[in-house]
Amino acid sequence: MNLLTEHWLDLLGWGGSALLVTSLLQARVLRFRVLNLIACLTLIVFNTALGIWPMAAMNVVLASINLWFITRLLRQQHDEGVFDVLETRPDDTYLGHVLRVHAADIKRFQPDFDPAMLVSRPGLFTFLVQRGLETVGVVVMETEGRTANVRLDYVTPRFRNFSPGEFVWRQSGLLRAKGLDRVVSPPEMVDAYYEGLGFHREGASFVLELGQAGSS
Repeated sequence: MNLLTEHWLDLLGWGGSALLVTSLLQARVLRFRVLNLIACLTLIVFNTALGIWPMAAMNVVLASINLWFITRLLRQQHDEGVFDVLETRPDDTYLGHVLRVHAADIKRFQPDFDPAMLVSRPGLFTFLVQRGLETVGVVVMETEGRTANVRLDYVTPRFRNFSPGEFVWRQSGLLRAKGLDRVVSPPEMVDAYYEGLGFHREGASFVLELGQAGSS
């Protein structure tokens, strides 16, 4: 083995190891699986080139596990059978707990949201999006006539690659039953995800006409 080959193998080994460590630092479940898969594939090449067959075999197994989980996560991403929408009262104790726990993260993505509004303003609808027993999202809407202004549409870090708030927008029948015709997203929201969910852009916001949304 010449020096150039050894050099590239060293880089491959160190790169795969660095990716493996980086994947373990990820809070987002999908990003963790994808980075871990890339690390395993890199280390398969590295260990195979050196003839370290037990390590190569282990990484083949780990890559297969990651690929299975990635496929499963992508299939569940828009599956209403996986996520449940629970309407709560604005003053619900558990809702308040979720907002306190994630307060700093919420501030990053929706700096204009003030949790004090939950006890000071009438006309609020609040929803928790659940994956089993785990809360993965919170949606707060404030009515203005027949329009619902989204005050908060938050996703927890583990599911940041998903858009669980979409399951609230799919409940168009429920929202129309509340006398609503339109939903307007918060203009200050960072990384808004509404395109492709039936919303259209109006200025800095996205708007959903509930009469055009599919009922669930």
